[in-house]
Amino acid sequence: MKNFKVALLGFGNVGRALAGILLEKDEDIRRRYGFGIVVTAIATHSKGTLYDAGGIDVAGALRDIEELGHFSQDHPARVDMDALAVAHSADYDALLEMTTLNIRTGQPASDHIRAALKRGKHAITANKGPIAWQYRNLVELAKESGVRFYFESTVMDGTPLFNLADQTLRMCEIREVSGILNSTTNFILQKLEEGLSYDEALEEGRKLGIVEADPSLDIDGYDPTAKIIAMANALMDADLTPDGVDRTGIADIDREQILAAKKRGNVIKLICRATRAGTAGSPGDGSVVATVRPEEVPAGSIFAAVDGTSAVYSILTDYMGRLTMVEHDAMPLQTGYGVFGDILRILEECD
Repeated sequence: MKNFKVALLGFGNVGRALAGILLEKDEDIRRRYGFGIVVTAIATHSKGTLYDAGGIDVAGALRDIEELGHFSQDHPARVDMDALAVAHSADYDALLEMTTLNIRTGQPASDHIRAALKRGKHAITANKGPIAWQYRNLVELAKESGVRFYFESTVMDGTPLFNLADQTLRMCEIREVSGILNSTTNFILQKLEEGLSYDEALEEGRKLGIVEADPSLDIDGYDPTAKIIAMANALMDADLTPDGVDRTGIADIDREQILAAKKRGNVIKLICRATRAGTAGSPGDGSVVATVRPEEVPAGSIFAAVDGTSAVYSILTDYMGRLTMVEHDAMPLQTGYGVFGDILRILEECD
């Protein structure tokens, strides 16, 4: 039986969730696809790096992290390689980029992906930075190299979005995308209404594993900015970067404002939106404009009903009208599944 080799860059909540899925579904994958998915590398910033071209004991790697907090110093697969070195020289068929987001540059994740694509390797990213800053360049490089580049987990974890557009909305023009794309800010706004402080709400979010390593990425709107850029670029053929977005986070929203909005029959949500100028009869040159900012939405709307760690996106199309998808109570498992789904898509398309 053939093996499909993958290299994991990053082994945080998402990487470990993916590893668990790979272990649980190993027999099913082999039976259905005729491939075994073998992990040949796991590179981390602080826990060490494992590399074995023949395959790593994934269960053992998970056990090391749980028991030691890092890979054992005497692990037979432990090597002195960083993520970029793995991307450049390790033996793999697909690189899985799951390192920490740097929304201000998209690096070093973009360089990791570029290194894989230049080698003629497939790439999958759960990291929003490369899609926010280098989307068009990376997509074109993948085409030139004859490989696949997928990123389903970058916006709403494993919730069908990019795959939905690619596979079931063929020839539809997407004219607007919007949503509540950051479950952390959604969660915090709810907790503020309940009377918790920002710090208390953040701590609860950390316990759930939904807060970025740098909380300002959520609070100041950087994370949802990357997501709306990803949607605009991939779904509307925009060519935007985060510095071109009118961005306002939730740092200045307090409980009094939330309660005042409630009296008006509204709910405050951090709304992301990208619209093509000139659609729906409005004047414009067809360019795409994106915004991220708190808005009052009617209490009876579907956006208002999305609370806690849930998220929602809505897309306006020419033939299918408006389509809306809600993800309820997202956790790292869903993001891991999104990466897993991208692996299966490559297996199906490249068989």
